[in-house]
Amino acid sequence: MQFDDVIFGRRSTRGYLDKPVPKELIEEILKLAMRAPSSMNTQPYNFYVITGEPLEKIRAGNTERMLAGVPQSREFRTGEAFAGAHRERQIGVAKQLFGAMGIERDDKDARQDWVMRGFRQFDAPVCVIIT
Repeated sequence: MQFDDVIFGRRSTRGYLDKPVPKELIEEILKLAMRAPSSMNTQPYNFYVITGEPLEKIRAGNTERMLAGVPQSREFRTGEAFAGAHRERQIGVAKQLFGAMGIERDDKDARQDWVMRGFRQFDAPVCVIIT
């Protein structure tokens, strides 16, 4: 396999099955991830695997804060809103996405639910935080 194949084969998954992921599979994936190169071969990674009730609490909190209008508390800047050609591209991607999902422009509830899925980690059965 060529490196280009890996990069061009990359995809974003936004739909997950509603079933648990076996612990053994998570461990296998993390063992592979730990082999990623690092400065001076230190592999300073910490993995936090969240599933079940703790993950549901995080999702509920994220959703509640977003709907209540609580400002984000990220430790990095989110930057300015897109303008010009970048904004046009953003709108074009949104139109394609909602079209593919069968979400009509005037269906505000469905559009809002799609946005909220991001705050629910796209309803994935596992969340891995890497620090």
